[in-house]
Amino acid sequence: MNKLVSITLCSLLLVACGGKKGVQKPTKPNILFVLVDDLGYADLSVMGSQYYETPNIDKIAKSGTVFTNGYAACTVCSPSRASLMTGQSPARHGITQFEGLRNSGQAWKERKRYTKLLPPEFRHHLDSSSVTLPEAFKEQGYATFFAGKWHLGGEEQKSLPTDHGFDVNIGGNHAGGPNGGYFSPFNNPNLPNLPEEKGLNLSMKLANETSKFIKTNKDKPFLAYLSFYAVHGGIQTTKEKWNKYRNKAEKMGIAEEGFEMERVLPARKHQDNPVYAGLIEHVDEAIGTVMQTLKDLNLDKNTIVVFTSDNGGVTSGDNFSTNQLSLRGGKGYQWEGGIRIPYFIHVPWLNQDGASINVPVSGTDLYPTLLDLSGLPLKPTAHMDGVSLKPLLLGENIDERPLYWHYPHYGNQGGEPSSIIRKGKWKLVYYWEDLHAELYNLDTDLGERTDLAESNPEMAEQMETQLLDWLHSMDTHYAVEDPLWDKAAREKWLEHQKKVLLPRLEKQRKEMLSPDWKPNKDWWGSEVTN
Repeated sequence: MNKLVSITLCSLLLVACGGKKGVQKPTKPNILFVLVDDLGYADLSVMGSQYYETPNIDKIAKSGTVFTNGYAACTVCSPSRASLMTGQSPARHGITQFEGLRNSGQAWKERKRYTKLLPPEFRHHLDSSSVTLPEAFKEQGYATFFAGKWHLGGEEQKSLPTDHGFDVNIGGNHAGGPNGGYFSPFNNPNLPNLPEEKGLNLSMKLANETSKFIKTNKDKPFLAYLSFYAVHGGIQTTKEKWNKYRNKAEKMGIAEEGFEMERVLPARKHQDNPVYAGLIEHVDEAIGTVMQTLKDLNLDKNTIVVFTSDNGGVTSGDNFSTNQLSLRGGKGYQWEGGIRIPYFIHVPWLNQDGASINVPVSGTDLYPTLLDLSGLPLKPTAHMDGVSLKPLLLGENIDERPLYWHYPHYGNQGGEPSSIIRKGKWKLVYYWEDLHAELYNLDTDLGERTDLAESNPEMAEQMETQLLDWLHSMDTHYAVEDPLWDKAAREKWLEHQKKVLLPRLEKQRKEMLSPDWKPNKDWWGSEVTN
């Protein structure tokens, strides 16, 4: 992963050269926006994984630009997805937690996590007054298409993809996971089941629908937004892919211990989950089919491709699926593993060829960037927290700025109510339970193991003040203390995670890596008997 940490001289020269010989910028380029759910920064071979195999995704990175300090706008899905749609931070648009009815106030307390704070109420769907990314492109004559996970409201709230600028919606609704699993038939009211598709993987189904849309609209500019449900839990794959990656894990050497305690929950120590690896390969194959469709139609030369994720990989909670190598934590956590993500932009008429840029950037930046690259007018009153990255792609600079996060909730994966500021090499995490801060130098401590708040109080105080001032300007919401908090019950709950959950996870891991493991009789419906 070190080769991607800084801008190399070669990368600078490639980007700065400007246009690619023989490829002209179209008047209105197409956009293919690929969003993979819960995919971690280190969950791709191009980003350092020796276990996962992602040749098609790697091609996007190697032909485009890799932002090695690319960040999601939040540690969990719905807030980040809303930020991609609006170009606004969660503190501004109000969706600060994933959509759900038991994530705040008394309803949260009834889940019996015994936390010191009660999370605040939050918006559960996109505000209809927001001018979204697809609406901005639709205004300019683009055909707009959405396939996959939406999780920003549903039919009841009049907040489906088609309510926010997409002409077509395949599979998008209020759900955050693949109801019915990853193999056809799918339990999704917006995703038709065909008899001949029985046993088809969900990622390939979404890719096929995307390819159909591209073929139908090949003679007009389009925005195709392919938003995979994968690699969200519950994770599933075929017997063949499980066997491939089980054997690979054995060849690489299966460690005796697979988990260790993080601050709240156990965390996976290694990339050795064969089901998760198979699920990633399903996504990679699906992306490959869409990229091939662009090539077959001669659209690859005038289609911008964005590839990213909505939050870090799941090291704790859900299926405890992966590990982020040199990054601490994962989805839901306030550390780099929870917010740093794969972030690739391929612009076919620019000389990129795998250039890497280490300027910190956010998911909020993609909205103005795509408008700018397409030669369309920006909407600064809409994408208020994003900036265009086009200058960086041309080898130029953008103004240095801080990045902010606000997550006043407890995550299912072990994250704590906190707010974050990243400024240059410095990162400060402010915790709302006891109002203390942690300060990290990411240049020398990417794993966030050495808190410098006490040894560098001036920097900590400066960044804390800047963060709190920004939060005040957002007029956002905060968790409040539970007046009836049972500290002893919380300590007992935490002890249960260590004494009961961790051994259970170790047992499940060993079973999944054994040669005779089988999840059920038909491998989650992937084995079809005629």
